[in-house]
Amino acid sequence: MNIDLPELSLIALIGISGSGKSTFAAEHFKPTEVLSSDVFRGLVADDENDQSATKDAFDALGHIAGIRLRAGRRVVIDATNVQKHARAELVALARSFDVLPVAIVIDTPEAVAWERTQGRTDRTFGRNVLKRQSQDLRRSLRELSREGFRKVHVVSDPSDVTITYEKAWNDRRELTGPFDIIGDVHGCRAELETLLGELGWTLVRDEQGRPVDATHPEGRQAVFVGDLVDRGPDSPGVLRLVMGMTGSGNALCVPGNHEQKLLRKLRGKNVTVSHGLAETLEQLDSETPEFVAAAMQWIDKLVSHLRLDDGRLVVAHAGLKQEYHGRASGRVRDFCLYGESTGETDEYGLPVRYPWARDYRGAATVVYGHVPTPKIEWINNTVCLDTGAVFGGKLTAMRYPEKTFVAVPAAQVYYEPIKPLVAESARDNETLDLADVTGRRHIRTDHGTVIVDAENSAAALEVMSRFAIDPRLLLWLPPTMSPPSTSTVEGYLEYPTEAFADYRAAGVDKVVCEEKHMGSRAVVLVCREEAEARFGVGNGCTGAIYTRTGRSFFNDSTLTETLLARVRAAAAPLFDELDTDWLLLDCELLPWSAKAAGLIRTQYAAAGAAARSALPSAVSALEAGLARGLDLGELRDRTAARAENATAFTQAYRQYCWPTTGLEGVQIAPFALLASEGATYADRDHGWHLTISDRLVAADPETFRPTGRRIVDLSDPSTEAEATNWWLDLTAAGGEGMVIKPYAGLAHRTKGKLAQPGIKCRGREYLRIIYGPDYTSPEHLTRLRDRTLSRKRTLALREHTLGLAALDAVATGEPLWRVHELVFAVLAMESVPTDPRL
Repeated sequence: MNIDLPELSLIALIGISGSGKSTFAAEHFKPTEVLSSDVFRGLVADDENDQSATKDAFDALGHIAGIRLRAGRRVVIDATNVQKHARAELVALARSFDVLPVAIVIDTPEAVAWERTQGRTDRTFGRNVLKRQSQDLRRSLRELSREGFRKVHVVSDPSDVTITYEKAWNDRRELTGPFDIIGDVHGCRAELETLLGELGWTLVRDEQGRPVDATHPEGRQAVFVGDLVDRGPDSPGVLRLVMGMTGSGNALCVPGNHEQKLLRKLRGKNVTVSHGLAETLEQLDSETPEFVAAAMQWIDKLVSHLRLDDGRLVVAHAGLKQEYHGRASGRVRDFCLYGESTGETDEYGLPVRYPWARDYRGAATVVYGHVPTPKIEWINNTVCLDTGAVFGGKLTAMRYPEKTFVAVPAAQVYYEPIKPLVAESARDNETLDLADVTGRRHIRTDHGTVIVDAENSAAALEVMSRFAIDPRLLLWLPPTMSPPSTSTVEGYLEYPTEAFADYRAAGVDKVVCEEKHMGSRAVVLVCREEAEARFGVGNGCTGAIYTRTGRSFFNDSTLTETLLARVRAAAAPLFDELDTDWLLLDCELLPWSAKAAGLIRTQYAAAGAAARSALPSAVSALEAGLARGLDLGELRDRTAARAENATAFTQAYRQYCWPTTGLEGVQIAPFALLASEGATYADRDHGWHLTISDRLVAADPETFRPTGRRIVDLSDPSTEAEATNWWLDLTAAGGEGMVIKPYAGLAHRTKGKLAQPGIKCRGREYLRIIYGPDYTSPEHLTRLRDRTLSRKRTLALREHTLGLAALDAVATGEPLWRVHELVFAVLAMESVPTDPRL
């Protein structure tokens, strides 16, 4: 006997005591899926036979079952379940989580069950209990389907059972696209043909010239969001085409409320003929009975919603809340068809729709129609494609995964709308919620999941709320960088050899070594004109220049705008070339003292001044003691070396400091173009990025500083040697060092995990600033070589993952809350305890 079960279901095992339910459950289900009433009695009362604990046991069992069902996990209830009221609670539980209840009856003869019961020392009840349970079971068999169980399986021989699982009808996650998702057609066949042509489809026509299918040369698949019929001039023609496309596998379709109403009418149900249904019925009168019957059968088989692309895409006519994705119930179907109403009506007599999309926080993109709007707007990773074609608007399609839109205008107004088309308020799309950035969070991205602990979120909230720039301008924060594996070269803590080896071990075959500028990391967002049109920030703002903690680089907005004007002038050709009104650049702003003057004065200069004052005097005193014959030679040499180190320490940080007045003396060293409108450039190679940087330097060499670089083939030792010598010369001349990056840009290690985006290799003298004047002494180097890098490397990759996701969110037009969530998480990562010197 084969039992076919829905993948997501609540399975009630039904049978008298001793029927073998627990044995059956152990053989066919995971231990974690089975919730036994006996076990829960034991949990709450220390005695599985204590019937007085039954209520508490079932309360606990129901709570755990609810947690599993909410998470989309199967639940098997192992209890007698022979009484109707017990089963009613299980059916209600399944329905509350929109999963299917299934009954499996273990129909074991009473005599066999009694024999088993007598053989168990932990069962003390009499046969009269089994007799009563058996009578209840016999009465129940006729009622199970009417009680709400979607499937009922009666098992007389448990040893001859196999169990298989069927996917939910809405589960098409194996289909990954690409898709062309098409909004509400409403009988506008001519516009649909035009739109398919714009999307690159080729129509297939029958002998009468009617379109009955369409194919795409790139193998794309169309997805229709429903409401194919009513109001427009040719609902049968639209049905014929879409039915043909779904029949050939070239399209998928979900039902709209207009299809459902048409189906009920054609079945003879009493429905109000309104909202364009009369026109459709009149048009169907000209069709054959066979066509009408086929259309009825086709509509009846449409599934309420579709989960596609491994769950990353959900299509439903009126949209779908996150907790309903992949679920099956009348409630879910009603939401898919009609959305959610507040229970009120507006001045036009139409139901007031609850704006569910404003509350949506799901990872899956939800594409829907139903409510016509004059233009496309993303709201919290949802998008409505009904742009009112039948009302004289447009018929719109979204290309997925590209998330771009193609629309064709309606030839005319076919049906006067009862209510004027009104766009969603853009302000709602800017709303941020504290819950998105507080507490412990698991942030899912296309590049992996990152966990942000509550204490790190709290620290970031303090910084972000008090000091950060307007979140509408805060699109990305740079990740921290890992140093290379510790060097064993005499006198060095970091050396290029280890950095090259690290990348070679990660499977990277070509890297670029970029000069590391000793300044302050700066992210530059520059708009072609004012930022208000794209980012909603007015008052003459044309962008932002902010630090790696999200703070404005300059307290004076005039300085910011002046520097942005220079960047804009140098980048002028890029706006047209990239078809964008804004650019996001990753840069270093020099000198270091422009931002870190206070830190340099209180931490570095103070230490250097004290050492330069005290140590020479100590050397003089020790030399005087030597002159008197005291044994102070070793101490004098060690102190003299420390004095020399103190001088080297001062020289190290002074190289990165020079006076600036306003913007005089300030330079920007750009090294990556991160994003522009509709695009992210993380996958471009670093040669492309550095060419962009060189063009900015050429356009304004006073404002922009060039970045030196060397390309290294990791299979060619000569290129490694050449880059190493370049690094030695660079650091000997006072340079900080270099950053080594995978030349291809976005790089992955084995098993698909991201490789480090950059490894910093800092010079010997620069590291005096970090580790102290005397760090090069052999005893200190030996101690420092025992540094642990794993936490820093993990942190760098987590921040890199979040940064990539933030850029993707900006490029695809995701809502502000999603971008802010990711950027905020990068800042939260900065409070993860790590050695600050790494």
